Amino acid sequence: MVNHPHQQSLFDVPESPKPSGTGAQPEVIAIKDGELSLYHNWIDSHEANAAFEALSKQLAWEQSVIQIYGKPVSIPRLNAWYGDAGCHYGYSGYQLPLHDWHPTLLRWRQKLQDDLGLSVNSALANLYRDGQDGVGWHSDDEPELGRDPTIASISLGVQRNFHLKHRFDASQPTIKLSLPPGSLLIMSGKLQRFWLHSLPKSKRIDLSRINLTYRHIKLG
Repeated sequence: MVNHPHQQSLFDVPESPKPSGTGAQPEVIAIKDGELSLYHNWIDSHEANAAFEALSKQLAWEQSVIQIYGKPVSIPRLNAWYGDAGCHYGYSGYQLPLHDWHPTLLRWRQKLQDDLGLSVNSALANLYRDGQDGVGWHSDDEPELGRDPTIASISLGVQRNFHLKHRFDASQPTIKLSLPPGSLLIMSGKLQRFWLHSLPKSKRIDLSRINLTYRHIKLG
């Protein structure tokens, strides 16, 4: 169930104050074979809350059906794909429909460029309706992302736990992060080659979360 207590227009979403320089410094999380940084308040709480209300209604949400061992399976979440022309993306036998940029997603794309110098041309939106929605262990290592992509992940809505585990080195402990609304997690370096990540399900959560992962699709 998507929780939105009042109707909000797209154009009511406020804009965060313009940052000076790169803004607040991130929490750098020590990790072998990759780079991981967390900005706790990259979007201020008022804008994050308003954006959650707007995006939960206005994005082109669908429940994709993927192939697992040759059988169609509906994923336990809703998703939508946005980006520049030609930014095609799919996984597990399913090609996501490409939609033109939503104004809020486009504004945050520019903020990533202004704050961090990060060039992205697409964004995958995921809506976890409650704790029964989640995503299992995987890496964002599709060929169209190129080798060692940088993934910028924005969290909105209810706070959820995000886990990472090393693919090959069992001595590395599982990393467990709690991602609050308005936070920005940057995954870069060799992380997608060497680590898997997941958003575990939880029976204790009955509110919704939106996750936006900005990325750069290789064209041509």
